[in-house]
Amino acid sequence: MTRRKAKRTETDMENKELTGAILSRENLLRAYKRVVQNGGAAGVDGVETGELASYLREHWPQVRNEILEGRYWPSVVRGVEIPKASGGKRLLGIPTVLDRLIQQAVHQVLSPLWEPDFSPYSYGFRPGRNAHQALRQAVEYINAGYQDIIDLDLKSFFDRVSHDKVMSLIRKKIKDRALLRLIRRYLQSGILSGGVVQLREEGTPQGGPISPLLSNILLNELDRELTKRGHRFVRYADDCSIFLRSKRAAERVKASITRFLEGKLLLEV
Repeated sequence: MTRRKAKRTETDMENKELTGAILSRENLLRAYKRVVQNGGAAGVDGVETGELASYLREHWPQVRNEILEGRYWPSVVRGVEIPKASGGKRLLGIPTVLDRLIQQAVHQVLSPLWEPDFSPYSYGFRPGRNAHQALRQAVEYINAGYQDIIDLDLKSFFDRVSHDKVMSLIRKKIKDRALLRLIRRYLQSGILSGGVVQLREEGTPQGGPISPLLSNILLNELDRELTKRGHRFVRYADDCSIFLRSKRAAERVKASITRFLEGKLLLEV
């Protein structure tokens, strides 16, 4: 066997193990318990979390085969507007309970693959991390004299995420075409709002279990850039603060990081 064929066979085995881990009984049971525990409203199909068990008994064998063969298409998400603290409204996307189960199962397997790569100064939507820890780290910086602070606000972050950028980062770790196709389809899921389905060419629907992980995978590129430059920072999801010793330095860093976010990550500051 040639080296190239051996490497391809090894990669295929790893991918099968990854997909197998996602669809394993143990992982799916964990995902099921989490989805039922979280509750929440039904998606476009009207199936409630209390009905999920009976739905799976009837439909899961077919759904499982479709996932393995790369033929599964998620349902559109149900759009619900909620008020924002800063005024206006935010559009949430509620997936069906079946898609919440699949997303949760994917999240449980993929999250440990990326966790070792994530920054110690990223605190949002990560196991064992919370806003209180982010606040303590910010206070440490301030007490150490880093009192000129850039508070980055990413405009409509979850609506602006570049699908191609996120997928290019995911492909660095995952080669399984069926799984990659499934993740992209979740990114592209249309949203039903006002009786009309809006197709999605960018953004990741808020409300699905996999969206926070995808956002951290993308914004980890910001964390890497800040670390490479030697800056002190705290990030919680799409909120990021950078701590410096002078206003002049803060103005300079704000301009350069804005160029990085808008030019490299295709986000709007």
